[in-house]
Amino acid sequence: MLKAYQQQNGGLKGVIVGEHDEIPPGAVWLDLFNPTLEERRKVDQSIAIELPTRADMEEIEISSRLYQEGDATFMTSMILAQTDTEVPVADAVTFVLTTDKLVTIRYIDPQPFRTYALRCERSLINVGRPDVVLMQLLDAIIDRVADILEKTGADVEVMSVEIYTPGPHPTGTRDFQSVLRRLGQKHGLTSKIRESLLTIGRMLTFLTQATDNKQHKEVRAHLKTLVRDVQSLQDHSTFLAGKLSYLQDATLGLINGEQNNIIKIMSVAAIVFLPPTLLASIWGMNFQFMPELNESWGYPMAFGLIVVAGLLPYVYFKRRGWL
Repeated sequence: MLKAYQQQNGGLKGVIVGEHDEIPPGAVWLDLFNPTLEERRKVDQSIAIELPTRADMEEIEISSRLYQEGDATFMTSMILAQTDTEVPVADAVTFVLTTDKLVTIRYIDPQPFRTYALRCERSLINVGRPDVVLMQLLDAIIDRVADILEKTGADVEVMSVEIYTPGPHPTGTRDFQSVLRRLGQKHGLTSKIRESLLTIGRMLTFLTQATDNKQHKEVRAHLKTLVRDVQSLQDHSTFLAGKLSYLQDATLGLINGEQNNIIKIMSVAAIVFLPPTLLASIWGMNFQFMPELNESWGYPMAFGLIVVAGLLPYVYFKRRGWL
């Protein structure tokens, strides 16, 4: 899908460019979402530059993600999407900034793109140049990352309380397997956040250096603010990742402790029942001459000895605090 945004009533009005339609000449922002070959060619002709392919966008070399061709600046960054689901993704999104247009190429649908486009169409922001559109779009993306980090931090605090709050039973009644799964999901999300922030930070640094002499004063100030925001979010995500690793280790330690308690109880039970089992085995042997079998007191004596043999180890372990 190709959507062109052009100025209208102080904001940007988006229109979908059909297969046989021409790109509006006054379009400031061209958004390519899962573009077809025809849509890519149409944009190539409009800006007189060949856009990167899907394979080019997935290259991890810095030179393949951040470069200039003539007056156009190409920047590719990992953007988060589907963060409200159990399977968040981070995929490459390319920003192409020219003197009169901003082109975005994406194969995911992040929430900041929808939010920003809605704000533009409602004329809630004043947009007149492509570099301003880029700054405001990046601002929306970074704000979204901050919200995700804040929510993740709150969820981690809830899981921390759940992990360290003792259960009503000595062996515990908490589902640590579920806790581990949730910790793993949050750890994976945090890793994607860190990857996204890393690529956005590199992109902002490159943009600052590549267009230093061409930027307007307000754009330079906005860039500095975005760089500081990304750095602060990177520090927070690093702290959160460390806390998640600590909680995972603590949960595994608690699981091992519960398993050790269970093994200890089973071991004590085996030792308690060992002497009675030995006595029962002796009297269960089929020898012809066993004098006590013919006596009237034989059965009560054997039963009493078996009970005493079981009680003595139990009392000993109880006094030692092993039960």
